[in-house]
Amino acid sequence: MEVSDYLSRDEVLYFTRRSDWRAWGIVLGNWLLISAIFLVAAIWPHPLIIIAAVILLAGRQMGLAVLMHECGHGTFFKSKALNDFVGQWLCALPTMNDQPSYASGHLEHHRKAGTQADPDLSNYQAYPISRESFKRKVIRDLTGQTGYKLISLMTMRLVETLKRGDYALALSYFRPYLAQLLLLLVLSALGIPWAYLLWVTAYMTFFMLIIRVRQVAEHAAVPDLYDPDTRLNTRSVDAPWWQRWAMVPIGVNYHLEHHFMASVPCYRLRALRELLKRRHALDNVPAFKGYGALLKHVVAA
Repeated sequence: MEVSDYLSRDEVLYFTRRSDWRAWGIVLGNWLLISAIFLVAAIWPHPLIIIAAVILLAGRQMGLAVLMHECGHGTFFKSKALNDFVGQWLCALPTMNDQPSYASGHLEHHRKAGTQADPDLSNYQAYPISRESFKRKVIRDLTGQTGYKLISLMTMRLVETLKRGDYALALSYFRPYLAQLLLLLVLSALGIPWAYLLWVTAYMTFFMLIIRVRQVAEHAAVPDLYDPDTRLNTRSVDAPWWQRWAMVPIGVNYHLEHHFMASVPCYRLRALRELLKRRHALDNVPAFKGYGALLKHVVAA
C-alpha cells in the first residue's frame, strides 16, 4: 500500500500540512477539560461524581499521551522546538512518560511493523486470547497492579542510575516525578490538594485499561500481523463519538491511516480515512463499529 497509489502530490501536501493554531487549540482544550473535571469534583464531591471524574481523567490522560505521540513524530506543530517542548512538558511528563525515549522506541515500531522485529509485538501478538485471560488482564489494570508494576520499574531505573552516578540519565527519569509534584502544588494552591488522588487513581487504573484496549485495537488479531501491507498489519476502529471523546480522543482510533502516512497530523486522519474509502483503498479491510465489536473479535468466547 503506497501513498502514491492513492494520493496526488498536492493531496500529500494538504494532508501533511501542520497548523500551530489548531495544535494549540487541541492541547489547551485537553487541559481545560482536565481543569473542568477537577473543578466539578471539587464543587460536588459526591461518590458518583468522583468515580466519573476518575474515568474521565483517564480519558484526558490518554489525550495527553496521544499528543505526546504526535509531537514525537514532529507532526503536530510546525517547529521542532514546539513539538519537543509541548510534547515533553505539557503531555509526556504529566503522564509519567519521557517524549525522547518514547519517540525513539515508537519510530522503531513504525519501521518494523509487519515483521517479527516489531518491538511492540509483545503487546498484541498473542491475540486472540480467551475471555478468562483477558478478564485477568482487566482485573490487573483496574486494581492498580499494572500501574504499580510500571511505576516500580521506573523508580528502580531512577535509583540505579543515581547509584551509578549517571545524573544526566537520572534527570530524565526524575522529570516525570517533578511534573507530578508541580501538579500537586497547583491543586494545593487552589485549595484542593486531595484532587491529586483522582489523577493518580485514574492513571493507575482506567488509564492502564485504556492503553491496553488501544494497543489491542491497533494490531491484535489483524488479517496478517507479519505482512508489510498496512491494511493487513494495522487497524482503525470507526468508534462512535462518545468512545472517541471518553477513551480514544484526538484521532487515535485512526491508526491504519497513521501507519499509512505517519506525517499526517492527528487532526487530519479522519479526512484521510474518508478519502481512502472513496478511492476503494479499504474495500477489503475488515471494519469494526466501536470498541465493543472489536473486543468481541480479539477475545474468544
